[in-house]
Amino acid sequence: MAFFSRILTASALAALFVAPGIAAAAPGPEVTIDTGTLAGSTESDVASFKGIPFARPPIGALRWRAPQRADVWKGVKQATEFGHDCMQKPFPSDAAPLGTTPAEDCLTANVWTPASALAGGRKLPVVVWIYGGGFVNGGSSPAVYDGSAFARQDVVFVSFNYRLGRFGFFAHPALTAEAGDQPTANYGLMDQVAALQWVQRNIAQFGGDPSQVTIMGESAGGFSVLELLASPLTKGLFDKAFVMSGGGRKLIGGMPLESDDPQVTSAEQVGLNFAAAQGISGDGPKALAALRALPADKVLGGINLAFRGDPGKQEYVNGPVIDGKLVVSDTDVALRRGEMKIMPTMIGATSWDIGFPMAKTKEELFAQFGPDADKARKVFDPTGDKPFEEVASQVARDRLMIEPAQFVAGEVAKAGGDAWQYRFAYVADSKRKEWPGAPHATDIPFFFDTVAAKYGKDLTQDDAHAADLFNRYAVNFVKTGNPNGPGLPDWEAYRYHGRDVQMLGPDASAANREDPLADQLELVRAAAERAVQAD
Repeated sequence: MAFFSRILTASALAALFVAPGIAAAAPGPEVTIDTGTLAGSTESDVASFKGIPFARPPIGALRWRAPQRADVWKGVKQATEFGHDCMQKPFPSDAAPLGTTPAEDCLTANVWTPASALAGGRKLPVVVWIYGGGFVNGGSSPAVYDGSAFARQDVVFVSFNYRLGRFGFFAHPALTAEAGDQPTANYGLMDQVAALQWVQRNIAQFGGDPSQVTIMGESAGGFSVLELLASPLTKGLFDKAFVMSGGGRKLIGGMPLESDDPQVTSAEQVGLNFAAAQGISGDGPKALAALRALPADKVLGGINLAFRGDPGKQEYVNGPVIDGKLVVSDTDVALRRGEMKIMPTMIGATSWDIGFPMAKTKEELFAQFGPDADKARKVFDPTGDKPFEEVASQVARDRLMIEPAQFVAGEVAKAGGDAWQYRFAYVADSKRKEWPGAPHATDIPFFFDTVAAKYGKDLTQDDAHAADLFNRYAVNFVKTGNPNGPGLPDWEAYRYHGRDVQMLGPDASAANREDPLADQLELVRAAAERAVQAD
């Protein structure tokens, strides 16, 4: 096939052979947006603008408030460096290490666009990237999130930062009262909405078309895409969705803002618990003022992907809250009720994705399948001699990521939308002795074609071929709502309760085929639907 005849992509060559310390950037282009004029940089016919404020710094009195429009500036603001990633404790083994020092002042956006688009007269499709990190880590600065490969193919690429941890997801009775009839608690999601509104107001200045916006996210970013699809407050902000390992079942669910049930912990109660741990009592304005005066490291509390706090103390809500305004319900509930926006959706997971086994024995594990327990044993452990950890991990990843992606694709198809389901199974050559499959988040540098930044000197021709193939699928989807295009293996739209999947294979290939996990996923789906009926 044509894509196998190419030795290395342009991005791979550039990253490998530009010598350290040699500047390749041309004089900076200028763009005027609604808050002032920006000066960016140009490299290889791609113009980039980084660290653009899309909202006022959420510090001081603006901590735990909806994002406010950025202030207007005079003169020309230099936009050649990333702004701070949002406040967090970096995670040592993060697949996308940050490129900045985290801080509370972090609400900035970045744009990559063809340099020729700045002359005006073009309306290019736009993709907006939402990073993952469990809502406690992540940022827009990692090298693997560079948008140049999209821009080189006439797509305007936007990324931005949103608040994390207790800065982004926090409730308290005083905050609820202060918000009145406006959203509360989900400040990180409010930042995402504000960034999409900024895109609507300003992206035309970069050559982008505000009527052609795809939102694309991985892990917590993929979950965010689903939340934005389900929210009543995002109408008209985007027209296509790309969900990478974003779940879709209630296993990743929201805590209610308030609760009269003593058996159900509310997000407000969690906020009161945190306040009490800081020596702050009461539920009125004085308590809120004291909370806003806390040093950032006290609010952070060491939370990251490796540590979510003492579960017995319940001092962090662990992500989005059902506040009844921005987040009205769990996303699977919204799908079933017909409340989720139906649009072209590309969704999938990796072949060795994450999951969190809960059972301690095989008996306990298969008992979770209820009346299908014996069938599940035969499907997941046909000879009965697989190590427990291996079987439990497969069930866990099927339940958390792989089947929920299929579920969302099926619901979109059932509602009449175009759904494109994939399974990413490619493993970089340098990692094949370590990984039995493609781990969580390893699809990102391939869909972005930033494999040179990820693998450096270990990059192989097969890795580059795979990135070229998978990135072209992503670009086609952003442009048309359909990943298919000239020179690419056919990708069939997913059918409701179908047994097929587009396999992005370990040999840098792609093919629509029967899902090798089809029997497993049918059992997982049946168990999930029984749980829904029991609620």
